[in-house]
Amino acid sequence: PGCSVAQVPVAEGKSVQQTVEILTRKLELLGAEKQGTFCVDCETYHTAASTISSQGQTGKLMYVMHNSEYPLSCFALFENGPCLIADANFDTLMVKLKGFFQNAKANKIESRGTRYQYCDFLVKVGTVTMGPSARGISVEVEYCPCVIANDCWNLLMEFMQSFMGNHTPGIPSVFGTKHDSIYSPADTMVQYMELFNKIRKQQQVPVAGIR
Repeated sequence: PGCSVAQVPVAEGKSVQQTVEILTRKLELLGAEKQGTFCVDCETYHTAASTISSQGQTGKLMYVMHNSEYPLSCFALFENGPCLIADANFDTLMVKLKGFFQNAKANKIESRGTRYQYCDFLVKVGTVTMGPSARGISVEVEYCPCVIANDCWNLLMEFMQSFMGNHTPGIPSVFGTKHDSIYSPADTMVQYMELFNKIRKQQQVPVAGIR
């Protein structure tokens, strides 16, 4: 199924939670029905210093991700690189590989929220958190009947405009690389990885006016 994952900015004068409530209220007014909750999480691993010095390589980041939609799978993604889909025991393997990859625990980030079904669309509105604080809002919209991503982009966009208005995103980069091939869960995880990295970077920018 074709799927778009996008960040929605916090409404002016509102909190993250209030903006999430505004979005979900719009969905409910359209007739969307709640269908449980979801969670996507992402842990960052960096190449261990010993590996870099012994092999003269530059450090690489690897992201180990989970998605409640695929409870038996674990996704390992490299920036600009392949996405490995493994079974859930992959986490224990990462503990054994700590001589090569170290967990940057402070960088754990996740999105949690409510799933909504509206006709053939599945919508997930999530609050993105790092540590104890809410850092942003994610909206995932999936058009369930379609397996060729590019075939359904116009439909997805039209539906997103109905509740996201002028915050409707442009076509995801993974769509551009897929052309007429089949959309897979890994493509969704790549979009979440990009969204999480964008939110992490936004947090590193000093906020003007705070002394």
